[in-house]
Amino acid sequence: MLRFIIITISFILISNNKNTKTIDFKSDRYTENISVGAENTDKYLDLLKHKNVAVVANQSSLIFNKHIVDFLIEKEINLKHIFSPEHGFRGNLDAGKKFNNQIDEKTGLKIISLYGKNIKPQKKDLANIDVLLFDLQDVGVRFYTYITCLHYVMMACAENNIDLIVLDRPNNHADYIDGPILKSRYKSYVGIHPVPIIYGLTIGEYAKMINGENWLGHQLYCNLEVIECKNYYRDQLYNYPIKPSPNLPNNLSIGLYPSLCLFEGTTVSAGRGTNIAFQVYGHPKFDKGDIYFTPNSIKNVCTNPKFKGKKCLGFNLSELDEYEVFNYKKLNIKYLINAYKNIGIKTKFFNSFFNNLAGNSELKQSIILERTESEIRESWKTELENYSKIREKYLIYKRSRDIK
Repeated sequence: MLRFIIITISFILISNNKNTKTIDFKSDRYTENISVGAENTDKYLDLLKHKNVAVVANQSSLIFNKHIVDFLIEKEINLKHIFSPEHGFRGNLDAGKKFNNQIDEKTGLKIISLYGKNIKPQKKDLANIDVLLFDLQDVGVRFYTYITCLHYVMMACAENNIDLIVLDRPNNHADYIDGPILKSRYKSYVGIHPVPIIYGLTIGEYAKMINGENWLGHQLYCNLEVIECKNYYRDQLYNYPIKPSPNLPNNLSIGLYPSLCLFEGTTVSAGRGTNIAFQVYGHPKFDKGDIYFTPNSIKNVCTNPKFKGKKCLGFNLSELDEYEVFNYKKLNIKYLINAYKNIGIKTKFFNSFFNNLAGNSELKQSIILERTESEIRESWKTELENYSKIREKYLIYKRSRDIK
């Protein structure tokens, strides 16, 4: 009876959107004196003067509490147009929603979609560009599409002999690596390089790796400049000042995202359509759980979530300590194993998207065969060790504990 009351209360809280957790700007667990690459203006503004410039940006492209586009205009940089990744320039479009070119109402600049008809800047869009700025907040996970966007931007710059400046930003998953390495047969927009799910690099370091490992192909090499963050150590946590995409509303969701996004390749909901997206998982037919939630349309966040309007029983992770989640420093496959045991026999658990997210077919088979967590981890151990040697070549930032 007590358990029923707890679940009922939890359901009311979720349904009424009263337990939303916002990003905490004052948490003493996050390093406050970090300067992101964009703020180190003395390193790149002179490179933009008297040049025709374009920028790859979205709502996360902030500098000194203003948008990078507004800042460049104030500095009288000759900004020609904006390129926009998944979720759009304002960061208010559903995951996977394609969009067309448009005009920014505030500046009158053309916004060119890199998540619609074209995923790579076209030659005509770069015809009068000398320098391209790339400033997006990554979250350090292979299937988060901004590193794929980076790949195609670098390719376009290499093909058209255009300089690329990446304004680096911290990544709270930058201090460790985990998960299976992507196999080439599962290349897609949610995974294009042979890296693990958690690849342990900032986006600037990742750009260096794309160049260094010749991943652009056809002997292409991008003329790349990475503007580094200041006062940043890879083992310290950074407080994201704005949510990097619509369904990552707070630091906890970013911490859980590498593990819970795998549910996008299953019949299980990861909470899209609630105010605790990527902080809960469940299904209408779960036998066990500690919370009920009902996904519904949320404007500019998620318009058609899985199990829309259906009550799901699931597991509430929204009260976990975000600091402990980040410091777990592993891909948490216990959630996937638990969900499969709960519902996998009753329904078709996996969909065709799962192997693209996992980067191989072995993880799916391991879950079906009910292998243990340690057995699953052992299956990607050797490949992770090999990747670790590659990654080491491109690290810019030290760990704070290594500073003497």
